[in-house]
Amino acid sequence: MMRAMILAAGRGNRLRPLTDHCPKPLIQVQSKPLIVYHLENLSKAGVTQVVINLRYLGEQILAYLGDGKKWGMQITYSSEAKELEVGGGIFNALPLLGKDPFLLVNGDIWTDYPFVKLPSHPKGLAHLVLVDNPLHNPEGDFSLNKEGQLSREPYQKLTYSGLSVLHPALFSDCVEGTSFRLAPLLDKAAAKQALYGEHYHGEWTDVGTIERLQELEKKLASKLIESKMF
Repeated sequence: MMRAMILAAGRGNRLRPLTDHCPKPLIQVQSKPLIVYHLENLSKAGVTQVVINLRYLGEQILAYLGDGKKWGMQITYSSEAKELEVGGGIFNALPLLGKDPFLLVNGDIWTDYPFVKLPSHPKGLAHLVLVDNPLHNPEGDFSLNKEGQLSREPYQKLTYSGLSVLHPALFSDCVEGTSFRLAPLLDKAAAKQALYGEHYHGEWTDVGTIERLQELEKKLASKLIESKMF
C-alpha cells in the first residue's frame, strides 16, 4: 500500500484567534481534530506509513498524535525550519515518502471521500480529486475531460480539493531547501498531458475560516441527529 503525507505546517491566519494557540490541523469538528478524520480514513484504506510536515506549533501535533500506533500506523514527521510553502514542504519530505506515488491530503480540509478509492498507481504524474466550486473559489482550478485529463482550459472548471496522489517525479526539477508552491508543478504536468483526476460529488469543506468551520459543525450535527432518528 502506498504511503501518505498530511500537510500540517501552515499558520492558519484566517482561523485566528483559534489558531493563535492551536495548530490548524488540531482544530476540532464535532469534538475531533481535523487531522484525526484523515488518520481514520487512511487507516480504513490500509495505509500504514504516514508523513506529517510540521512548523507552526508543530510540537502540539507531535504530542497529540505520537507515533501513530493508536491508528495502527507509523507516523514520521518532517520538520521545517522555515516556511517552504506546499511544494517545498512536500519536496522536503520526499526522502521519507519513497520512490512510489503517495497520497497527499491537506490537513485543513474535511471530506467523506473514501481514501481507499484513490489509485495507487495513477496515470501520469498526479491524480487530483476535484469538487464543485465553493463560494470562495467560484472560477475553479482545472477542467476535466472524458479521458480524465486535467487542464487549465476555461471550460467547466472544478476546484482542487487538496486530496491527490502524486508521483515523486513531479518534483524532479526542484531545488532542495527552497520555498515554492505546488500549483506551478501541476501546471507543468498539465501542459505535458500528464495530469489526471476525478470529480467527487460527496461532502467536502475547506476549513479555512471561522465561518466555514461553523457551517461544517452545523452540517455534521444535523447529519448526526438524522442518523439517530432513522
